[in-house]
Amino acid sequence: MFSAILYFIAGFLLGHLIPRVPFMVLSRTSGFNKRFPPHPEPIPLSPRLTQRVLHMQLFHKLGTWTTLLPLIFGYVSLLGGLSTFGYGLFLAGGWTLLSRAQVLLGGPPTACTLEMAQRLQMVMNIADSEDACCPHPQPEWWVESVRCASCSKKLETMLRPDLGRPRKDGFFRGWLRLWLSDGHPVVLSDDSQN
Repeated sequence: MFSAILYFIAGFLLGHLIPRVPFMVLSRTSGFNKRFPPHPEPIPLSPRLTQRVLHMQLFHKLGTWTTLLPLIFGYVSLLGGLSTFGYGLFLAGGWTLLSRAQVLLGGPPTACTLEMAQRLQMVMNIADSEDACCPHPQPEWWVESVRCASCSKKLETMLRPDLGRPRKDGFFRGWLRLWLSDGHPVVLSDDSQN
């Protein structure tokens, strides 16, 4: 009985982890993070940052497709293999698929969206125009908002998601944090607290 529970837990954890592999592994590679300051420093707005937001959205979509792997392997294991392990895989894959489908039904959006990339681009466009906040604007994305590094004016209220930058607390802790948060910010905005 104890071994069956262990196999179920192992299958469930693996089934929960597999869909998140593109999101967690691809974003943490060294070549993908060369042009960004280390975490938790603010990130200067640039086309590379907009591209990173779109890449993270793509990795999340790839993860939705890789959910098929635990579903298929879980089903095959249920039919002719280790049924408790297969049930864990199948249950975690199904749970992930249902949670990702909530976006289509008006649930919470993914951590990185096209709208987020467009808002960042709008801030960059305003900073390059005559309507800029100061003579030498330097917009940066802080944890809770986009602010100008020159005059400290808040340019956009938008929480920064986990963009896959390496953290000071090490690879495994950062990887675990990204796994548990699914890329969403771990702080609440002032609007959501009221």
